[in-house]
Amino acid sequence: MDLLNTLVDKGLRRELPTREEALAVLATSDDDLLDVVAAAGKVRRQWFGRRVKLNYLVNLKSGLCPEDCSYCSQRLGSKAGILKYTWLKPDEASKAAAAGVAGGAKRVCLVASGRGPTDRDVDRVSKTIEAIKERHEGVEVCACLGLLSEGQADRLREAGADAYNHNLNTSEETYGAITTTHTYADRVETVQQAQAAGLSACSGLIAGMGESDKDLVDVVFALRDLDPDSVPVNFLIPFEGTPLAKEWNLTPQRCLRILAMVRFVCPDVEVRLAGGREVHLRSMQPLALHLVNSIFLGDYLTSEGQAGQADLDMIADAGFEVEGADTTTLPRHRADALTGGGCGSQATAPEQAGGCGSHEASGGGGCGSHGGGGGCGPCGGHAAVAGGEGSAPVTETVGAPAAPAGGPARTDLVAVRRRGAGTDLAPNA
Repeated sequence: MDLLNTLVDKGLRRELPTREEALAVLATSDDDLLDVVAAAGKVRRQWFGRRVKLNYLVNLKSGLCPEDCSYCSQRLGSKAGILKYTWLKPDEASKAAAAGVAGGAKRVCLVASGRGPTDRDVDRVSKTIEAIKERHEGVEVCACLGLLSEGQADRLREAGADAYNHNLNTSEETYGAITTTHTYADRVETVQQAQAAGLSACSGLIAGMGESDKDLVDVVFALRDLDPDSVPVNFLIPFEGTPLAKEWNLTPQRCLRILAMVRFVCPDVEVRLAGGREVHLRSMQPLALHLVNSIFLGDYLTSEGQAGQADLDMIADAGFEVEGADTTTLPRHRADALTGGGCGSQATAPEQAGGCGSHEASGGGGCGSHGGGGGCGPCGGHAAVAGGEGSAPVTETVGAPAAPAGGPARTDLVAVRRRGAGTDLAPNA
């Protein structure tokens, strides 16, 4: 297939495909799906080998967000029956993070709902970062707190944060139909503030909100222009009680095509499979590992993921390996750019890969999920942490939307998180 051969050649050279080529990937047939996965897999292996980075979410403050992001269960006016609680104390957050680190996570993503942090909030998070770093010296910390004000990114960096997540979520053209309480430009500005402060930028998208193929290509090309170190790809979890509760538009095949398109457009970037993978990819999750090089372990912000051990088993069974704490994530040319060494025109092979997706030479990533104006989910989905033994699976479903064009709604896979951060129950890693 000439298209795929062209895209592989471009991906190996870090050359941007055309918009027409990206659209053509999304338009491929199910008969060609395995060829698409195999082609994008060649690009993935060139830059990341067969390593899978694990990331872990800690929801510092859940619910009660003043923003109106239509996809978010924590939004203003949401009737979703999620956990609601105010700020976790630093020791509570550090204890929650420990479960993920014990499960193999290299990065801890600290998320808080809201439009953006106050200076007092930045102080709280700074103390939490210090507590986590004191307990786990080598772990990366990504903050996801919403829209930043002047100087806040610098303060987070000084406190020890490695990265900052803020997703673009959808195309600029359609953003106003999803959120009205802040703008697409606000989001771009926050990503740029993080980069200017020396934080590794993490910014991604949410697919399945009724967007067109053009919207998907537009947002991925916009992300490529912003040049974040990691791009989380979320698939909408249609929570009952939110405006998008009836949007069941995805099939596993479409999800794989979307991930392949992102890999072709962002060949040497950490592409993270984030919120909604269990709901929409289901039994085809292992195929996605040929396209992405990073996932979240266990639960998300307000919804459950599959058990952390199931994630580890899936990685091993698919022939991949968990990226170790002593292994860097991003290719060396990106790491050199992060640490001031400049971005060379020649790329390195996976064996020579350096960098980590942060401005410390030890990690990489960020957080990805359904985000609101603040941290309403920008890290990994609608849920929080994972880990621990003896936590019974939660089967409470969130809603029963009508069947979608893409296939029957799998509401049995949508469950509100009732364990981990903010509860007395052990997390799910």
